[in-house]
Amino acid sequence: MKIKEIFEKKKFVFSFEIFPPKPTTPLDRIYSTLDDLKGLSPDFISVTYGAGGSTRDRSPQIAIDVKNVYDIESLAHLTCVGSTRDEVVGVVDHLLGSGVHNILALRGDPQQEAVSPFVEGDFSHAIDLVKFLRERYGEKIAIGGAAYPEGHIECDDPIKDLHYLKQKVDAGVDFLVTQLFFDNELFYRFIERTSIVGIEVPISAGIMPVVNKNQIERIVTLCGASLPKKFVRILHRYADDPRSLEEAGIAYATDQIVDLIASGVRGIHLYTMNKAHVARKISSNIEILREGFVNDKNSEGALL
Repeated sequence: MKIKEIFEKKKFVFSFEIFPPKPTTPLDRIYSTLDDLKGLSPDFISVTYGAGGSTRDRSPQIAIDVKNVYDIESLAHLTCVGSTRDEVVGVVDHLLGSGVHNILALRGDPQQEAVSPFVEGDFSHAIDLVKFLRERYGEKIAIGGAAYPEGHIECDDPIKDLHYLKQKVDAGVDFLVTQLFFDNELFYRFIERTSIVGIEVPISAGIMPVVNKNQIERIVTLCGASLPKKFVRILHRYADDPRSLEEAGIAYATDQIVDLIASGVRGIHLYTMNKAHVARKISSNIEILREGFVNDKNSEGALL
């Protein structure tokens, strides 16, 4: 099933992101994670492609196994930086031939050792990949796109960034998944702006439970997510107590999700960091809300 059809059929969509292990790490670990995640009944699971496609040899097969072995709809990330059209076609044809019909079209990040990371290849931006996929495959695939509630870290003009997102949607994106954020008010303002510019596709909110101090430092460096005072207080209070920090991070993410569901968010995309036990706790915390959403006639239309 295409993910856009899941959004059409369900008021609330709950999904996970996983990433392939490094090439030197056995695959058993990720399949053990998937064994645990399957029991949480996600609507789909996305599989990342790695920086500069560094795990590209593993990503498609894991995405295929999510669909065919675990019987869960799969969203295959596809980055275009440094890729040729023929390479993209090879990957997408393989996915389609194996039953995966959902692609998250991304520019991607360069490999760390790359000297001129965005020069080679047939695509410069995610919108180029979206146009190519839609023109070549039509409605055979559902295309997802990334959205940035606080603006893309490489764009210092939020209005320009928003209009670029609108162009990407108009080029063929069926649904959006946001970058992680820790302040729901920023997300709500972002949703208001998307409505103003005419973006009507469903938007799933990206939530990452922060469970260790090093993780948050990497996140802020990579994507520039702002940290609310409440969140900073948690980090300071439990900085030297990993177990308590994990529990506090799970509680904070749960509070975010509860508030988002109450506001009518179309979906939650949980960045699991391959930590199935964290996903399990959060899923348990919101289980009743997920069940109630199915029969709640008042839950439609609050956001998108």
